[in-house]
Formats: sequence, C-alpha cells, structure tokens
Amino acid sequence: MPALPYLMLGGGPGAFIGAVHRIAAAMDQHWRLVGGSFASTSERSRETGAALGLAPERSSGTWQECLAREAKLSAEERAVAVVIVTPNHLHVPMALAALKAGFHVICDKPLGGSVAEGKELAAAIAASGRIFALTHNYTAHPLISEARALVRAGRLGAIRKVLVEYAQGWLAGSLEKTGQKQAAWRTDPAQAGASCCMGDIGTHAANLAEHVTGLPIESLAADLSTFVPGRQLDDDGSVLLRFRGGAKGALVASQIMVGCENGLRLRVYGEKAGLEWSQEEPNTLVLRHPDRPAELLRTGQGYLSADAKSGARVPPGHPEGYLEAFANIYTRVAAAIRDPKAPRDFPGIDDGLRGMAFINACVESSAKNAAWVKVG
Repeated sequence: MPALPYLMLGGGPGAFIGAVHRIAAAMDQHWRLVGGSFASTSERSRETGAALGLAPERSSGTWQECLAREAKLSAEERAVAVVIVTPNHLHVPMALAALKAGFHVICDKPLGGSVAEGKELAAAIAASGRIFALTHNYTAHPLISEARALVRAGRLGAIRKVLVEYAQGWLAGSLEKTGQKQAAWRTDPAQAGASCCMGDIGTHAANLAEHVTGLPIESLAADLSTFVPGRQLDDDGSVLLRFRGGAKGALVASQIMVGCENGLRLRVYGEKAGLEWSQEEPNTLVLRHPDRPAELLRTGQGYLSADAKSGARVPPGHPEGYLEAFANIYTRVAAAIRDPKAPRDFPGIDDGLRGMAFINACVESSAKNAAWVKVG
C-alpha cells in the first residue's frame, strides 16, 4: 500500500518537534513528506526542503502559498494531510485553512490560544468531514493502553486518587534571553497563549490522567508561579483536581525543577488496586495489590491487552519510547484515512478542547488565589 503524502507547516531550523514528527511519520512507512513551509522566511524554508530531499517547487516561503499551490494539484499529485508543528498561536489559523483546502490535519498540542478559537475549529472539522488528530503522544505508549484497559475492565475498582506530575528543569534560567528558539516562543504570550508551563506540559499531564481513568476533570484549584525574573508566563504550577464520579487528585507541572529531564509520571489508585507509570521508564507498568506483591507488566509481553500489544513493534526487552508513541498515532490516523470504518483511537478535537479548558481554568483559578474553578 503506497505511503500517504503529507505537507509540514513549521519544523525548520532550530525546531525540535518537527523532526520528531517526521521520524514518527516515516517509522511504519505509512507516510511520506512531499512538501511544506518550514520557516518564517522563504530562504530558510527552501533550505530546509532541500536538506530533506524535497522538490524545490514544493518548499514554500509562506504556509498560505504552500496550501494554495498544493490545492491546485491533481488528486494523484497532492498531499492528503497537513502536519502542523508551529508555535501555538498558528495552530488554529493553519488548521482552518488546511481543512478548507480539503486536507486532513495532524496538529501538535495544545490546540491553540483560546477555547473560542478551538470551538471555531471544531465546527470546521465537523463541516469538512476530514480527520483531525492532536498529538498527545503519551497516550499511545503500549503500557498506557494497558493501564487504560485495566481501569476499563474494573481491575482497580472505583477510582479514588489520581496523581500526575511532569517535572522538567530546562527553563530554570533565562534561556529565552539567549535566543534559544524553543524557550523564546514558549515564554512569549503572543505565541504560546495564556500559559507556558501548564500549556506546554501541564496539558499533557491532564490529558494522560483523563485518558487512563476515563474520568474528566470537573473542577480544579491552581497555584501558578513565575520564578524566573522578567518572565511573562508561568514556569511552575500545582493543581488540585476533582474528577467526575468523586475521585480526587493532584497535578504538578514544572519547568524550573533543576536537574529534571522529562519526568512525566502517573499514579492511579482505586478500591481494589493501583497502577504507576513513568515516561522515563515507559516499558514498565506497576500494578499494586492490597494483599500480594506488586506486578511488573512489561511492553511486548503476550499477557497484555490487545490494544497494548498492537502498539509494540519489537520483542520484550527491546526498549520502545517517545518516537514509537508518536508513530502509533500516525499509523492509526493513516488507517482511519484509508478506511472510514477504522477506529479513531487517537486524540482529536475533543481532547484539544479539554486541554484549552484546562489551561483557562488553571489561569483563572490562580488569578483568584487558587479558588476552585469549573473546567469547561
């Protein structure tokens, strides 16, 4: 089956996530990059396209030019999807234009800058009949699928406590003042939106908690902080959570925890059992019991659920992680494009709207001295 052609918007010089998407899209050979607009200037965009081996005429100076030219090609020549890997403020405008031009859309998170524009995008997706995927990649780890299956099967009983943390230290200093691209746009309200830390990594933590438990966060009380002098957006936050059904929880997200790398960790406890998972050791899921030793469940083993087994590519003991989780999303989106009856088991517009509601609630609550605020 031929690979599906796609365009990329963003992901040029100095970018991080663009290369991640390109590797993930290529991993299972369901996608091939055919063009894009990779940078804010025509020269840099074309240089990136050339470095990626693309035809010169398919590397545009602006994303508007890219979409307009591609839309004029025949059905046999044109891309079927657009991948958006830009700073947050461009996500929705690009997605709206891509949908209008007839493309499916795969977009990095968070959804955009506000709930209002997220709702505008949701309406456009519904009217277009096209697929929209949001790359909350951590949900596609095999053992996160296993954790979700265990919760759904009732192995934990009624959920009581959910603890999720995302610890990073890369913004502990004024990195944005050095010209470092990733720090610069994330700390700029005009590009990142209302939040840096909660928008960048807190949304991953909240999404993971809701994905595994199946319980939406109904209300929260947030205390956001900006520790680095001169920074305009939050770089740390602590949030108390109340879930539908009565479960309680806490979320900590920080980008100023010196020495921490990418410490996303989830712990869920029910009446019967508990589970623990860490992104820095993603091939192990701990299942805790009240009356016997804890079980260590491992990626690739035959005793896992069908969903968990389908997300693994190599035999047990061969580590799978960040890139492979991204690749699972790309593979599932490709299946849904090829077959309208295929399950859409990847994050989409609803997850994006939940994320925007979470960010807004955190910002509002913190401004009110950590008052409880409804989410959505």
